[in-house]
This record gives sequence, structure tokens and C-alpha cells, in this order.
Amino acid sequence: MNSLASEIQGFSKSHLKKQSTRVTTVTGEQFIETRSGDEVQVTECSTEGSSSCGFVKDLSLDLHVGVIKPFLLLSSQDVAQDIGTLTKHKVTHVLNVAYGVENAFPDLLSYKTVTVLDVPETDITSYFPECFAFIDQVRDEGDVVLVHCNAGVSRSASVAVGYLMSRDALTFQEAFDAVKAARPSTCPNPGFLQQLKNYRPTPP
Repeated sequence: MNSLASEIQGFSKSHLKKQSTRVTTVTGEQFIETRSGDEVQVTECSTEGSSSCGFVKDLSLDLHVGVIKPFLLLSSQDVAQDIGTLTKHKVTHVLNVAYGVENAFPDLLSYKTVTVLDVPETDITSYFPECFAFIDQVRDEGDVVLVHCNAGVSRSASVAVGYLMSRDALTFQEAFDAVKAARPSTCPNPGFLQQLKNYRPTPP
């Protein structure tokens, strides 16, 4: 025991092996943090043309449009920024429930922006009334609305599921399955899923 205590007391950080850690920020930027003793060196990590980093930004467009109903479409923000795809699907209105995504064609389409954070703590159902009223208006006018968030898998998908539960009196599972069939990437965060399972809509 005494020899171990002596060894610990006599230990120097300079004996530590150099250790490198890859750090990814919330914006996707990567840095390599290298520690050697008391020294810390930080260098930027470039993913372009290099396989040295595991994180690669996904620069591909997601232009898949899920057709929930003839008047109700679901997608990522990429479709909302692509006039060709919007025109192809005869979109006249856009319900934007993303955070930080500008409405691209205000002179051509009618927009409603409802800023929602994609975190489990957000009360997604509290946004349903204004979202559903907008979708109903589009339906009644015989037009087509695209609902989107950033990735088109959590917030906008939750709105679509809730809408089917409210307007078509579907159970959570029936509504979820219908939305998932239209857009297979549908994956609400755990908090939204639980809220949808507990959601008991009142008749419109």
C-alpha cells in the first residue's frame, strides 16, 4: 500500500500518453482536442475530402413528400425551399412549424408560421388548435397545404398525426401508422409520442 501511495504521489502528468478527442458542436463543426500533460491543443477538423472524422454533414436534399390526404402533405424544409417540387404537388399553402426556417416564396404561396422547438418538454398539443384551423381552411377551400419542420420527422409529423386523430377520429396507432406509411422517416421525439398517445381531441 505504501509503495502504491508513493507511486501516486510521485506521478507526473508528463508521463501521460498524448490523447486526442473529437468534439462536435451543435452546428456540426468538429474540432480535435489533443491533451499532453497540462497542454491542450485544439485544431479544426475538416470533413471535406477526408475520412479522418466520423461526422460527415448530410448535404443531400430530402425532397420526399408524404401524402397524408389529397389536401395534406408532409415534408422536410428542403421541399419547402424547392419551388419545382411544390408546384409538382400543387401546394398552395405552407404550415411552417420549424425553428429558424424562413418562408421561401411569400409572393407565391400562403404561409402560417408556428415556431415549435423539437424537444420532449415542448407541449406540442398546445399548438394543435391553430395548426388544425389553418389546415381546415385549406381543406375547405379545396387547396393543398404542406406541413413541414426542419427534418419533417418529429414536429410536423406530430401535427399530422394529431390532425388525423382529431378530424378523422382515429386512434393514436391508426393515425401514426397512416403518417408513417406516407412518410417512412416519421419519428416524433419521445415526449411528443407520449403526448400523442395521451391526446384526447375534442370534436371540431
